Amino acid sequence: MEVLQYLLIAAVALVVGWFAGNQIAAKKAKGEQVDLEKTREEADAIMTQARREAETLRERTAQAESAAIAEAERKAEKEFSRRRSEIDRTEGRLRKREEQLEKTEEKLQRKLDGATAKEEQAESRLLDIEEDRKALEALRTTMVQKAEAISGMTAEQARKSLLENLEDEVRQESAAIVRRVESETKEQAEKKARQIITLAVQRVASDHVSESTVSVVTLPNDEIKGRIIGREGRNIRTLEQLTGVNLIVDDTPEAVVLSSFDPMRREIARRVLEALISDGRIHPGRIEELVNKIEHQVLESAREAAENACIELGINDLHPELVKLMGRLKFRTSYGQNVLAHSVECGHIAEIISSELGLDARLAKRATFLHDIGKAVSHEMEGTHAAIGANLAKKYRERSEVVHAIEAHHYEVEPRTLTAIIVITADAISASRPGARRESLESYIKRLEALEGIANGFEGVEKSFAIQAGREVRIIVEPDRLNDDQCALLARDVTKKIETDLQYPGQIKVTVLREVRKTEYAR
Repeated sequence: MEVLQYLLIAAVALVVGWFAGNQIAAKKAKGEQVDLEKTREEADAIMTQARREAETLRERTAQAESAAIAEAERKAEKEFSRRRSEIDRTEGRLRKREEQLEKTEEKLQRKLDGATAKEEQAESRLLDIEEDRKALEALRTTMVQKAEAISGMTAEQARKSLLENLEDEVRQESAAIVRRVESETKEQAEKKARQIITLAVQRVASDHVSESTVSVVTLPNDEIKGRIIGREGRNIRTLEQLTGVNLIVDDTPEAVVLSSFDPMRREIARRVLEALISDGRIHPGRIEELVNKIEHQVLESAREAAENACIELGINDLHPELVKLMGRLKFRTSYGQNVLAHSVECGHIAEIISSELGLDARLAKRATFLHDIGKAVSHEMEGTHAAIGANLAKKYRERSEVVHAIEAHHYEVEPRTLTAIIVITADAISASRPGARRESLESYIKRLEALEGIANGFEGVEKSFAIQAGREVRIIVEPDRLNDDQCALLARDVTKKIETDLQYPGQIKVTVLREVRKTEYAR
């Protein structure tokens, strides 16, 4: 840029000189009197100045060129040094990589030598084992001969004697099975008594099983507990009076417990409490407002659930009061099984059975769907839920066959019709299928641990597994310690131990697994 500026100044000076000469010539032409000598001196001065500036410009241009060349040389030298250092580092990494490869190759060679030595040792051990096997076989033959000489019986005779002893033992076990069947028949009365007691406890007892009588409401923090209780306990008293549910506020972190027999009341109280916590306004007036609102919502949802169940089963002419009562079963459970879902499932089963037998499927489906309706009010009225349900069906003018099937589905009266038998069968199938009903998790885990503990206590057992909800025990034995015959005896011993030490419904299957694997390699 500086070079261009100086060139421009020189050009301007030349133009000015030329213009001044033209002006002088013009003045001469016009006859004006001008000092020609003075004008020439001025022009010479301008030319001299222009030459000095041009010389200065050439010097500066030369200096700039030499500086640019020096800078370019420095940059080139710097780039060369950087490239050289990169090449040196790359060569260093390559040398280290070569050293690592050499070490790896040495390790592989040592492992290969070790594997070859182990292979030779294994072949030697196989030869020794084969010789030991032959020696043991000879010893076994000698011992059998000595045993035959001492006992006075051949091996075939001894086997026959053992089978006869086993036959006697099996007959004794058969007799024990017969006695067990007889005792089970006698125990049916005790089971029926336990069932009646359970139903009575579910209706009126105050200390009921927590799994079916309490609901836990999670709190965002423990500070909300004080607001739920209210000043002098007015909030908690209002909630308990309006819902009929006991509210338990204890040291459990971030949780309160709702306790009541009536599952619908518990559901209303749970929803009210959750709404109060979410809203933040907790006082008696707000509690009363929410109880009235949510009670209506719960009743409406129960009625809709019953109507959907009727639509699913194709029952369209059920009395509205019966529909409401069936809806209350949405919040009722029996051994963890939802009663409304159980009733719908029973209805489908009864329809299939009656259709296969050529009977009235609509009648059987209707009676089966209503068979547990007494449970909706069994805690409010006296009597068994079967009798209460039959009275309700009679009150709302159900057919006599339906009334009889409801009252007979637990053999409280003798079933007199095929429809009643189908209701009993469908109820048993729905309740007994795997996964329909549950027991407490703690007792379930203890029962499985007891089964596995018995199996693991026997010699030669590697591990055991209780499967099928405790209905089967699979035992894996060490194949080197037990042979097939010993596995059969182990299964019988484990079975007897279970029968002696445990109490359980039904039967438990014991399976013993023995696996032998032989592996060779072709080279």
